[in-house]
Amino acid sequence: MRIAMWSGPRNLSTAMMYAFGNRGDCAVVDEPYYAAYLAMTGLDHPMRAEVLDSQPQDPEKVAAALLGPVPAAKPFYYQKHMTQHMIDGVPRDWMREVTNVFLIRHPARVIASYGAKRENPTLEDIGFRQQAELFDLVASWGQKPVVIDSHDIREDPAGKLEQLCDAIGVPFSPKMLSWPQGGHKDDGVWAAHWYGAVWQSTGFAGPEGPLPEVPEHLQSVLEDALPFYERLKAVKI
Repeated sequence: MRIAMWSGPRNLSTAMMYAFGNRGDCAVVDEPYYAAYLAMTGLDHPMRAEVLDSQPQDPEKVAAALLGPVPAAKPFYYQKHMTQHMIDGVPRDWMREVTNVFLIRHPARVIASYGAKRENPTLEDIGFRQQAELFDLVASWGQKPVVIDSHDIREDPAGKLEQLCDAIGVPFSPKMLSWPQGGHKDDGVWAAHWYGAVWQSTGFAGPEGPLPEVPEHLQSVLEDALPFYERLKAVKI
């Protein structure tokens, strides 16, 4: 079974990959379209050269690999995807063959977290529009995509992960609630820049506090992202 988890950046996505990766019966892949995205857009991200060297840059080859043999022949294959990577020219038909899950987070939290690592994120950077677009695409095929909120996971990791597993037909494992400190062997090469906090973790962080203040110059990004978030939040598990 292949599970495609769709989120924007700074959205508990790495912790979720670690949770599935710690099961023992689940292979994982970390943002397989990142190099293709950078090559196709020309964007100058941190560690750009290293990312381009570490993955296939042809999106068709990435799609073929996602549907190809599962690493180590494990029964489950967790694919961590960033919605903003799915630009024009990146194939989507392969998504018909996987179980699609959408991981959401309030945009105020995403903007505050992303802004600490990369200045002045745009709506395109944080992936909310693309997430809603992909949700609509999957739904148009007759699938019933699952939506889960990272806020809820941090409130009750065991309960919410068990609910998620039930929704996608995967047996829940308590091993998903913790992982070894120091990262995962399948982390992307960019992990050294982005994954500092989760590398120090051995499990999900506790419940989130009040929403952070978003700087005035990013208020328009927040206002544009909120409708996409609210629409998916309305159908979350």
